[in-house]
Amino acid sequence: MEGAKFINIGFGSVVNASRVVALVSPESAPIKRLIQDAREKGDLVDATYGRKTRSVLIMDSGHVVLSLITPETVNNRLVSSNESGE
Repeated sequence: MEGAKFINIGFGSVVNASRVVALVSPESAPIKRLIQDAREKGDLVDATYGRKTRSVLIMDSGHVVLSLITPETVNNRLVSSNESGE
């Protein structure tokens, strides 16, 4: 993918920054339901390597990605990625 910007979400796992629709915290009940629904549909990507989920990335493909990095850190990486691409 020419020009695609990838961000590290922990342990060398990366996602395409331009495909992230939302970045949320996993604590609320609606997000927990979203995670469970994605797990049942096979659209869940667990990049936590067994550690505590700190952020949830919702992708434009409908996939849900779990990360052990805090939403603030992931957001900073997304912002940095967007700024370097302009």
